[in-house]
Amino acid sequence: MGLDQTATFPSGALPGWPAVRDLLSRRGFPVQVRMIDGELAFPDEEPAAGWRELRLGTPQGMVTVRREADRLVFVTWGNADAALRQAWNAVAWAFAEAGGGQLLTAAGAKSAAEFQRDADLPAGLRSASPSP
Repeated sequence: MGLDQTATFPSGALPGWPAVRDLLSRRGFPVQVRMIDGELAFPDEEPAAGWRELRLGTPQGMVTVRREADRLVFVTWGNADAALRQAWNAVAWAFAEAGGGQLLTAAGAKSAAEFQRDADLPAGLRSASPSP
């Protein structure tokens, strides 16, 4: 069993992978594409605009992103350790931040800024702006 969380995008426009990747990179959190729609991918490969599923490699482990009509679902292992849960939260936050979305949590829908404030994130992503 996996853990999942969802981001919705009121504008209907889901963020592109390059914007999310670049946001995380600027914050010192490297992420690489490992699979696109069930096919192995090169780490620097760009998914086509209509991708349905990305498997992303982080230093802490794998996070899966599934695209639905107006939302993204982020999935990781049910037995994920604390570091992998932080990576899972980081990927979810970055997509919401890049796309003006909100994350659906047990406490209700949260903007990316609210999620960033409340979620367990890696150190470099806990503040509103990148460290110098």
